[in-house]
Amino acid sequence: MSFLAPLFLVGALAIAGPVIFHLLRQSPRVRVAFSSLMFLRPTPPRPTRRRRLDNLLLLALRCLALGLLALGFSRPFRRQAVDPSPPAGPGKRFVLLVDTSASMRRAGLWAEARSELAALLGRVTPADRVAMLTFDRTVRSVMSFAEWEAMPPGDRAAGVLGRISAITPGWAGTQLAAALMQGAEMLVDSEEKTPGIPRQVVLVSDLQEGGHLEALQSFEWPKGIELSVRPVGAKAGINAGLQRAAESADAPDASAALKLRVSNAADSTREQFQIAWRRPDGKAAGVAPLDVYVPPGQSRMVAMAFPQTAAAADRVVLTGDDAEFDNTVFVVPPPTNRLSVLYLGADPETESRLPLYFLRRAIQSGGHHIREVLARPPSMAISPTELEDAAMVIVVDPLPETTIAQLRRYMLAGHTVLVSPRTPAVAPTLAGLLGVDRIAMDEARVASYAMLSEIDFRHPAFAPFADARFQDFTKVRVWKHRSMDLRSLPAARVVARFDDGDPAFVEFPAGGGRALVLTFGWHPEDSQLALSTKFVPLIYAVVNAGSVVGETVTAVLVGDSYTLPAVPADRAKETIQLRRPDGTEIAVTGGTAQFADTMVPGIYSFSAAGRVHRFAVNVDPMESRTRQVGLDELPRIAAVVTVPAAGPSVIGQSGQSKTLEVAAEIESRQKLWRWAIAAALAVLLIETLTAGWMARRIPMTEGVNP
Repeated sequence: MSFLAPLFLVGALAIAGPVIFHLLRQSPRVRVAFSSLMFLRPTPPRPTRRRRLDNLLLLALRCLALGLLALGFSRPFRRQAVDPSPPAGPGKRFVLLVDTSASMRRAGLWAEARSELAALLGRVTPADRVAMLTFDRTVRSVMSFAEWEAMPPGDRAAGVLGRISAITPGWAGTQLAAALMQGAEMLVDSEEKTPGIPRQVVLVSDLQEGGHLEALQSFEWPKGIELSVRPVGAKAGINAGLQRAAESADAPDASAALKLRVSNAADSTREQFQIAWRRPDGKAAGVAPLDVYVPPGQSRMVAMAFPQTAAAADRVVLTGDDAEFDNTVFVVPPPTNRLSVLYLGADPETESRLPLYFLRRAIQSGGHHIREVLARPPSMAISPTELEDAAMVIVVDPLPETTIAQLRRYMLAGHTVLVSPRTPAVAPTLAGLLGVDRIAMDEARVASYAMLSEIDFRHPAFAPFADARFQDFTKVRVWKHRSMDLRSLPAARVVARFDDGDPAFVEFPAGGGRALVLTFGWHPEDSQLALSTKFVPLIYAVVNAGSVVGETVTAVLVGDSYTLPAVPADRAKETIQLRRPDGTEIAVTGGTAQFADTMVPGIYSFSAAGRVHRFAVNVDPMESRTRQVGLDELPRIAAVVTVPAAGPSVIGQSGQSKTLEVAAEIESRQKLWRWAIAAALAVLLIETLTAGWMARRIPMTEGVNP
């Protein structure tokens, strides 16, 4: 008999309590009537040195109850001897789950995992059947049961090890729950072919806490399937992770600095780290490194200024820890070229009540996206350079046919045109931009004022107001607006409507770009929008949504799909050469909507619609949470969880710690403490009944009359 918490046995000393109470117990005083004591000599009571134990049965029952309670709290268990000889019979079915996520790239882990697999396969008998799966964010089959059975018995273990030798950990995140569920389902399917055979899932993983175990809480582990956990651990050291933090795109200076998060592991022994910009060749980018103080188990947000030569630096590197797999954040710096918003309308520069006046004051220069408003009369020809440098074009007045054709090509190339018609006379211009014959547009009849309602806050233009605190547009009153008949335009998407049902904000797809129609003006003659706090965030959201320059997506993780920019229908079959971080190229059809081959972190680039696009792919931030999950969390997942008592040692884990984990697993299966507690309750019940029975047998002394 062994004990998991032997210190609780000290509580057995409480058995001395009932004995002491029995010895200190005094006999009850009985009042006896007696005659006068005047003729008796006073004599003090003679002390008795010897105490006598009464009611030995009650004493024994109380001592036994205390002893059983101490035994239960000490969590006893019976040690089980491990029989090294292989069991006779039809053999077992094993599914080996091998972790190949980014956290397994730490020093020593993959070599230890291969040693663990070699030891496991060395104990497999010819009657056993083995399948092996590797997993990160997806599960991949390395060897199936059919492939195992097709191999000669003497070559099976060597064949599996040969396939493992050709595998290295990747850069993707960990989906441990999905891997465990697929391994269990694989054994459930094999049960139909050979029922009654013992089945076991063997997990070889570092069990890092960022492995996404949430899905297992609602998963019912199949009965009869055992889960054997073979944890591998990194050497004791320092690990800090670097991740890119989410940024707000509606702020004017959103690109002025790079927001980063530095997290330090809970068991780290260091608090000082350094981050710096680096070029692709690893050299410094001319920006002074930034010192960061992060206590163990915490994280800090820092802001890194972009280098002046932004094109040369494409990554931020953290130094000062032992694990390098999560120390690099790849970044596509924002462009430093001058972006402009091209305004086409007949607004005098000095008029303070027209749309141009408020637009100039809403869009301010700042950061790397140096924005300015270029105003051009509708009759003036637009130079190709101005149109190429424009992040977006705003139209408020009718345009000539040559300008309409020029803007339509601009939209088909993937850009955005915002149309805010000053009068219904802009309808032919909008029809020409969309390539339709006619659009019905009239001046709406507004009794007093109209208000925005039915707003789709999922649209990029209204995304800054998605929080419930900012969704109130009732103070934006619209005095005049234009009504449109959208029945002949099935592709139109109404983003916002007025309270009378007329469309207020409509999106029209046009080739690779789109046209956004705001059916009222933001100036005071039409509405109160320019005078409200909603105007500046709304304008910046529209401009940012329309810009195709720079980094389109900033949160692409390894394995995520990247949305390629849309191309005109006549160019959908063209081939795009996409360059990976290692320099290799892959041909992608222009009509492809998603690119999923993002399995390596770094900078990807390709050319589309006459522009060079670059996007960064980074390691999942959850991989930086490398603290090993305690094995006590796994028994609630599987019916039976086992940890081998012998085998390769776990790096960074002492033999005493390993022995305690094995003892905890054995004790959790036997649960002898429940029997000890139940026996203590039964003894207390017997003691209570016995004490009551003995109390009824003691005669009551009535006293003696003189």
